[in-house]
Formats: sequence, structure tokens, C-alpha cells
Amino acid sequence: MAQEFTFTVNGVERTTTQNKPLLRYLRDDLHIHSAKDGCSEGACGTCTIHVDGAAVKACVLTTALAAGRNIVTVEGLPEDVREAFVYAFGAVGAVQCGFCIPGMVMAGAALIAEDPEPTEEQIKYAIRGNVCRCTGYKKIIEGISLAAAVLRGEKQIDEDLERGDDYGVGKRAFRIDVRKKVLGEGKYPDDIDELDQPGLTYASAVRSKYPRARVLSIDTSKAEALPGVVGILRAEDVPVNQVGHLIQDWDVMIAQGDITRCVGDAIVLVVAEDEATLE
Repeated sequence: MAQEFTFTVNGVERTTTQNKPLLRYLRDDLHIHSAKDGCSEGACGTCTIHVDGAAVKACVLTTALAAGRNIVTVEGLPEDVREAFVYAFGAVGAVQCGFCIPGMVMAGAALIAEDPEPTEEQIKYAIRGNVCRCTGYKKIIEGISLAAAVLRGEKQIDEDLERGDDYGVGKRAFRIDVRKKVLGEGKYPDDIDELDQPGLTYASAVRSKYPRARVLSIDTSKAEALPGVVGILRAEDVPVNQVGHLIQDWDVMIAQGDITRCVGDAIVLVVAEDEATLE
């Protein structure tokens, strides 16, 4: 009999027989997309969740190691905490692309639960494992500090600011997508799954391992024979195979007989019915 791993996710008991990264279980099995997959190796913090109250990166924890633990994602935070972070991050302008923000929220919320009046240095330490790709950390630190003040009752949520009735030149503006991005509801390409698009297929490029190499031949016969493979696209399948900003001189895919220009140049694009077949 297969071993079972049981744990609680946002107040609901879950059981699985698969021992895999907890992040993949949350995203693939439970369709919880607030935990973003930014690196899959514990480096960026976009998948930060709470495990028994502590901020933990979901990609480095497995379902086996999660057994018996209490797991909380942004969706499971108390409503007052969620609203405090939405207002605070919107008010200070802490949200741009928003990809890192749910992880920042979870790191900040764990700190505030431990110390309701954190210092700037404590906030910096709490988000030390969370990478921001565009906003910069100053506004995020200010946002966590303001959220803590709201939860302490020292600051009040200004609902008019988010509603935006009084926007104008020289006045503060609350980005219209703040709420979705803070709460992890905003969808990025990797968040779109079969629930959004029934019959969804998956694609990935086979890329060059060498900066300079002539592609002598491309043999796709074994891959094409694999059940679940929808098709394989080559350079000749691209109507215009060269792109560029000023001069269109960069190949979308390297054709048979041509020479690669860098490590990672695409050779072919494989399309499959599911991710396991694609891999």
C-alpha cells in the first residue's frame, strides 16, 4: 500500500500518496497559485508560505516533510491581515509587476505575527530570502511597516484611496491591479492551467548547450513517436525566423546546417499534452 502524507492547507486536511515538492502539490493539485514558482530551488522566495507559523519556501519542502504540519498560503491568511497588506502595499506603491509580492506578504505577515511592531532592520531580515525583480525593496519595507501599523490599530485603511474617486494630477494613485497582485490572484503565464483552458498543451524548447556549434542534423523521430506528443516545430515552421529590434538578424530557432550564437539558442519547440510527457 502506498504511503500517505497528510497535512492541513488553509484549514483543510489534505492527503496525497505522491512525494514531491510541496510547491508543485499546491500549484498542480490544489490549483493554489499565490505561491509563485520563480526558481524551484529555494533562491527567490516567491513561493513563501507559512508552515506552523514560520515563513518557509514551498519549493524546498516536500509533501513527505510536510506531513502533520499546518500550511497557510495568502488565501488562508485572516481577512484583516489580507486587507492590511492590500492597503499598505497599494498606498506606498510597493507593487509593480507583482510577481514577488505574495511571497513578500507571507514573509512580512509571519514577522508581524511574531512581533507586531517590527523595526526596519527586522523587516529587512525577514525578507532577506525574497528577491524583488522590479520594484526595489524600499517601498516593500515601507509597505510591511504600514501593514503592521494598520494591524496594531495605529493607522486606518483609507478605502477611498483604493476606490480612486479623487485621482488627479499631483495626487496619490492606487494601482488598479494592487489587490489581485498582493493576494496572488493575478495570473501570470505559468498560473494558467487546464481549469482556465481545457485541452491546454505544454511547450518547451530544446536548446543548445554550446555557444558555437553547427547543427549537423535534427532527429525528432523518437519524440514524435511518444504518446502524448502533439508535434515538434523547427526553424522551417516559423514564417519569419529572424527577429531583432533594429535589424532582424537573430534566429528564432537554429535551422539544420546553421551555427548557434549562444548557449540556450532554441533548436526545436516540443509540444505535448502534459508536462510529464513534455519533460
